[in-house]
Amino acid sequence: MTTAEATVAALITHGIRTVYALPGVHNDHLFDALFKASDRIRVIHSRHEQGAGLMALGAALATGGPQAYAVVPGPGLLNSSTALLTAFAMNAPVLAMIGQIPQADLGRALGHLHEIRDQAGILTRLVDFVGHIGHPQEAPRIVAEAFHAMASGRPGPAALECAMDVWGRTDMVTPHPPLERAAPEIDEDTLRAAAKKLGAAKRPMIICGGGAQGASEEVTRLSAMLQAPVLAYRRGRGVLDDRNPLSVTLPLGRDLWGEADVVLAVGTRLLTQFRQWGIDDDLTVIRIDADAEEPARLYQPALALVGDAAPILRRLIETLPAHNAKRESREDEMKARQARWAARLQQKLAPQLSFLNAIRAELPEDGVFVDEVTQLGFVARLAFPVYRPRTFLSPGYQDPLGWGYASALGAQHACPDRPVVSINGDGGFLFTATELATAVLHRIPLVAIVFTDGAFGNVRRIQEEDYDNRLIAVDLANPDFVRFAESFGAAGVRARNPRELRESLARCFARHDVPTVIEVPVGPLPSPWEFILMPPIRGG
Repeated sequence: MTTAEATVAALITHGIRTVYALPGVHNDHLFDALFKASDRIRVIHSRHEQGAGLMALGAALATGGPQAYAVVPGPGLLNSSTALLTAFAMNAPVLAMIGQIPQADLGRALGHLHEIRDQAGILTRLVDFVGHIGHPQEAPRIVAEAFHAMASGRPGPAALECAMDVWGRTDMVTPHPPLERAAPEIDEDTLRAAAKKLGAAKRPMIICGGGAQGASEEVTRLSAMLQAPVLAYRRGRGVLDDRNPLSVTLPLGRDLWGEADVVLAVGTRLLTQFRQWGIDDDLTVIRIDADAEEPARLYQPALALVGDAAPILRRLIETLPAHNAKRESREDEMKARQARWAARLQQKLAPQLSFLNAIRAELPEDGVFVDEVTQLGFVARLAFPVYRPRTFLSPGYQDPLGWGYASALGAQHACPDRPVVSINGDGGFLFTATELATAVLHRIPLVAIVFTDGAFGNVRRIQEEDYDNRLIAVDLANPDFVRFAESFGAAGVRARNPRELRESLARCFARHDVPTVIEVPVGPLPSPWEFILMPPIRGG
C-alpha cells in the first residue's frame, strides 16, 4: 500500500464515509487513493478550504460522530482554521488531514510552495491531537490514535500531517483496529453524595450544555424525578424537548438560578451563570463533565463527577430514589412563568419571532436548524422551540460570523433524509455563499434563508445607540440574492413577510431536491440583548 491508501483504509475502518475536501498538489496521492476507494468513501469538494472544514464541522454536530476533511498546507490550513477553532470550542470530532512540503525539507525555510513555519505548532493550538505520518506502516496506528483522541475525555478535533512525497511511498502495511476507549470509572461516593444533595433540594435546577447532547433520555428522566427545570442555551438546546414544561431558556433560567438551592450542571462551562448572574454560599453546584480540569476552572463546585454524562446520569437515577423527597408537580407553575416570559419577548421581539414561528411551523421535529451570528440567530437562541437533540446547531463561544451556510451544508449532506434550514444575515451569508456551487454540484438540497437589511445590523445598532450614531464600516452592497442563487443553478425565492416565508418553506421541504435561497428583506430589528446580557441575580 501507499501511505495514502493505508490512510484511506484506516478512515474507512473508523467509519468515515465522506471526506470534505479541496484538492491540491501536496495531496495528489491522497486523492488518487480516495478515487480507488470511491465505492466505500466519497469526496465532497468545496470551493474554498473554509467551506470544507465547516462542512465537516456541521456534519459532526448533526450526527454526533467523527467527520473528516482534507486540504493543502499553509494557506489551505489557515483558510480552514476557523472550522478547527470552532470545532475545538464546540467539542466536535473533526479530523483535519493537512498536506506538507517534502519530508526532508521540513523546518529548513527553503520557500517551498505553501510552506509555513512550524505548521504542527500552529495545529497544536487548534486541536487536541496532532499526528505526523512519516511512513506507510505508521498510517493505520496514527489514524487510530487520532480517532481515539477525538473521543477520549472532552471530545474535540484532531489533525494529521503528511508530506507530499510520503503520501505516495509504498510498503507492506498491517491494519490497526480502532483503539478501545476506557470508560472513566464513576466515583460512587461522590455520586451518592450528589444524589443526597439533589434528593434533599427544595428548588433543584439542571443546566445542560453541549456535553449533554448524548444524554437526552437520562436528563428527561432525572428532571421528572426531581421536578427540576432544565435550562439550555445554544449548545444544550434539544436535550429536553421544549414542549416539556420543565424546559426553559435563558431569561427564565436566570430567574430560576436566583431561586435554586442545588444546581446540577451537565456538560456546560457555566460561564454566564458564574460571571454574569452571580454565585453565593446559598447555592450548591454539582458538576458533570468529561474534562477533569473543567469543574473547578471558575468556581469550586460542591461535588464533581468526571466522565460521560449518560452513564453518570443513569447511575444517579438508580441511586436517587433512596434519597429523593416527595415532590409536587411544577408543571402549572412553569407553564405560567414561561407564558409571562413569552409575552415579554413577544412584546419586544415580535418581528424576529414572527419569522422564527414560520420556520418552526414548517420544519419537521427532526429537521435541523442552523443558527448564525445575526439578529434572527440571537433571538432563536432564546425562543426557537427545539424538540430533539442535535437539531439546533449553534457555533459556541467562538461565534464566527459566516459559519452558518457551509456548516449547514455539511449537516444536510450528513442527514440527507431530514430537512435542514440555515438562517443568515446578508453580512455573514457572503462569507461562504459561493458554496452554493458545491450544493448544486453535489445535489445537497439545503434551504438557506437570508435576512437582508443592507448592514451588519447588530454592529450598526450598537454604533447608533452607544456611539452617538457615528456609523463606520457597517453598510453593505448586496447582490440580488434570488438571481445570485439562480446563477449557480439553485432555486431563488423572495419572501416579503412571515406568511410568504412559511409558504416558501413548505414548497421547499415538500420538494427537497434542490438547493434553495430564500431572500427575506427586513428593516431594522429590535435588540435582544437585554434578554441575553442580564444583570446579576445572586450576590458575590
